[in-house]
Amino acid sequence: MMAIFKVIFFADLVGKPGRFVLSEMCKPLKDKFGADYVIANTENAAGGFGITPEMADKIFKYGVNCQTSGNHIWDRMDILKYLDDEPRLLRPANYPHGAPGSGSYTDEANGVKIGIINIMGRTYMKEIDCPFQVVDREILKMRNLVDVIIVDFHAEATSEKQAMAYYLDGKVSAVIGTHTHVQTADETILRKGTAFISDVGMTGPHDSIIGMAVGPSLGRFLTGMPKRFTCASDDIKISGVLVTVESSTGKAQAIERFRIDYGKSDNDWE
Repeated sequence: MMAIFKVIFFADLVGKPGRFVLSEMCKPLKDKFGADYVIANTENAAGGFGITPEMADKIFKYGVNCQTSGNHIWDRMDILKYLDDEPRLLRPANYPHGAPGSGSYTDEANGVKIGIINIMGRTYMKEIDCPFQVVDREILKMRNLVDVIIVDFHAEATSEKQAMAYYLDGKVSAVIGTHTHVQTADETILRKGTAFISDVGMTGPHDSIIGMAVGPSLGRFLTGMPKRFTCASDDIKISGVLVTVESSTGKAQAIERFRIDYGKSDNDWE
């Protein structure tokens, strides 16, 4: 009999709206999907830029087992020590040696051992260590220790994300793209059994420009002048994917994306 392991990956949380909708819907969706494990990218949880230790602690209490991040993980200085103290909050593994925290984590749920790896792309982003070489090293470290491996690839370019998916096909259970905040419709199972989506989307206010209020964001495009971004607040949605894996082989059986309306509130969620 095939042993099935289900993982929910919640898309990038943006600000207070994202934290709120996750607090309301994480456990109900875990029950609805029959998920064994929950991962969320939380690098934008604090007003759209970074995350604080207090917020990270609350998100774990919502029912999230592991949190991933990206380039905005460094936006709040008080997170640096927390990264060293809390292995369940990841930063991209391909930051150079000496950066706080870790880029991978191993855990167990319902008798299945799972590894989570967080890496970041380099195309149109900060020039850090090669994500392809680094992810190979991270996989090698956990290959004989876990049954399922999920990779969060935080990258700008779709081509780089697709390249990573094909590079890792058959080596990991899923490659989940994050960073651009716009959910793509290309979820698939590659030939060797790896689930992939270019971008899982955004959990937060969708009446926005990738989570930020339209006015200041649009103003910067129109004038080229710096603007102070503020988090939007309306049309809140929770986005993500459900990945179903055969735990005995580590191969994905299905990937299902979702984007669920919480409501077009007038800040009554606050």
